[in-house]
Amino acid sequence: MAGLFFVYDYGMLFSLLGKVWKKMPRGMRIFAARSIQVNFTASAGGIITNEQGRVLLLNHFLRPDSGWGIPGGFLNAGEQPEEAFRREVCEETGINVEDVSFLRVRTTGRHMEFIYSARAVGNAEVMSSEISELAWFDIDKLPEEISGDQLDLIRKAVNKSGERT
Repeated sequence: MAGLFFVYDYGMLFSLLGKVWKKMPRGMRIFAARSIQVNFTASAGGIITNEQGRVLLLNHFLRPDSGWGIPGGFLNAGEQPEEAFRREVCEETGINVEDVSFLRVRTTGRHMEFIYSARAVGNAEVMSSEISELAWFDIDKLPEEISGDQLDLIRKAVNKSGERT
């Protein structure tokens, strides 16, 4: 039909895709995410604290289980991990980070994840259609649904007084 077009609501589309993604078996999600990568995938993420020592977590449409986790995302071709971490945080939340410290690299299968710690500069707000919400959490009041993997990362990076290690 000539002149007929569709207007997409990308937030709604990501929400729907997120629901489908979460229902997919883990192996299928891994296959889908890595099928466009011949050798491996790489991402950068981090534990970001504010002046009160709270940790920034994002509720991501595509993250399995609860969706809550640390900010981050995939590296672009030729991009350095710290650059990717800074870029992803700014794209997702609008904040910049300072006092960035490299914590570790971890691997699972064909995926490498570079983990950093940092302090927030500015006020965080949802800036990406991939994110449904964000919040600052006290280290002892993290969401119950957060994965054990993410919980371990956060607890290792932040001590009980809210200061980064």
